[in-house]
Amino acid sequence: MEVRGLVYNFDAVKDVLFFFTEGDSGQQKWPLANLQSVGDAQGFTGKFGEVFSCFYVQEGVEEPRKVIVSGLGKVEDLSLEKIRRALGKGLKEAERLKVETLTIAPLNVEGLSVQDVSRALTETALLSAYRFDRYLSEKKESSLKILQVGYEDNYEGEVLAGIKLGKTLGHATNLARNLVNEPANVLTPERLAQEAQAAGKEYGFEVEVFDPEAIEALNMTAFLEVGKASANTPRLIVMRHFGQPEQPDKILGLVGKGLTYDSGGLDIKPGDSMVTMKYDMAGSAAVIGAMVAIAQANLPLNVVAVVAACENLISGTGYRPGDVISSMAGKSILISSTDAEGRLTLADAVHYIVTEEKADTVVDVATLTGAAIIALGNTTTGVVTNNQELYAKLQQASEQSGERVWQLPSFPEYREQNKTPLADLKNTGGRPGGTITAGLFIEEFVQDKPWIHLDIAGTAFTAKDLDYLVEGGTGVGVRLLYHFATSFV
Repeated sequence: MEVRGLVYNFDAVKDVLFFFTEGDSGQQKWPLANLQSVGDAQGFTGKFGEVFSCFYVQEGVEEPRKVIVSGLGKVEDLSLEKIRRALGKGLKEAERLKVETLTIAPLNVEGLSVQDVSRALTETALLSAYRFDRYLSEKKESSLKILQVGYEDNYEGEVLAGIKLGKTLGHATNLARNLVNEPANVLTPERLAQEAQAAGKEYGFEVEVFDPEAIEALNMTAFLEVGKASANTPRLIVMRHFGQPEQPDKILGLVGKGLTYDSGGLDIKPGDSMVTMKYDMAGSAAVIGAMVAIAQANLPLNVVAVVAACENLISGTGYRPGDVISSMAGKSILISSTDAEGRLTLADAVHYIVTEEKADTVVDVATLTGAAIIALGNTTTGVVTNNQELYAKLQQASEQSGERVWQLPSFPEYREQNKTPLADLKNTGGRPGGTITAGLFIEEFVQDKPWIHLDIAGTAFTAKDLDYLVEGGTGVGVRLLYHFATSFV
């Protein structure tokens, strides 16, 4: 879908989408004669989630126009995410009506900047138009080809800037969704590295890929243990954007879990659970997408992203429950479960990004625990952190991206669950507080750097169509990490 700005004039456009708030707020009035009576007849009140459409016949105009009205709810409850969802519903109605070019009437909301609103509208258009159909012999084409964001003359600069950033973030998120949706027989660790290299070449960031021999030379033994049962060998992917070269000691580190497939190893998963295990690399997709957006926007800060990519399969060479393995940090780890593999790869990856890439702040993103889904469902990403200032920045980024986050506690008692007399650590802390203990296992390797752990197990994919997302990978984390990164500028 093409998204562009347009100086708004109702008489000069055809099919139009209006947003309307609930009640007579004084913020908006019915924009066209007789439209309110049509809305009243359909029971439309402007409540959030309501949508109605009609044909509008204007005197002197031969062809009737299609008018869509989407409810925003109460003005005092408005947010960027509500605007996204309301537009998503409106776009679905436009598809039903076979609209080809749709113009959004100007939307000026008190408390929200015009630029942010324009960005959110653009993101939504691109995210809602996304389809992963490369393996379908018959592809269903969308009727909606062009979305025009209408604006008044005095807001042109803000609107066009918002559209530009919205395109960057929308395309970066869809790139991540493509990676997540790709089947594991195609997206092997080597292929994931190639996709990162292609993105780096296109969008202007450096990518270095380490093969198994180079990974072994780094003593990343925990990472290698996870991948050694697979014929598809591991790759360490390092991406670098140096937008502030005069401050080389200031580096934001992003680490994404890169399990391109996870069978659970000898602690094998149930059959139904394995169908979706191609999604276990959604953390890596998030950081790759974030690097695309950061580089394309040319943010003036230094960012390094690391992905330890491998498969967790079963063979005679695989690691076993009860094994004691080492790690790049030199800490020994008792394997309580081979299905707690992600934290092993992340342990080496975060140690690497601190010691070798000199990151002074670390964020890791991972589909790490089923416990996160039990605790928070599919709407919220679980967070564990050792730094409240960082979390405050993450919350601000969440408000911009619409991707919900929730901080979990990290009391000392949870750390005790990861201890064992047989090694420095064990890789599972048991079922109670499983999301927390998994995060705190990773914290053992961040060397006291400010750190945030994002468990996206529940938010990385959706089993049903949502307001502006379709079934499959959501690309969660891309926009969140981008806005988080801007807080360091």
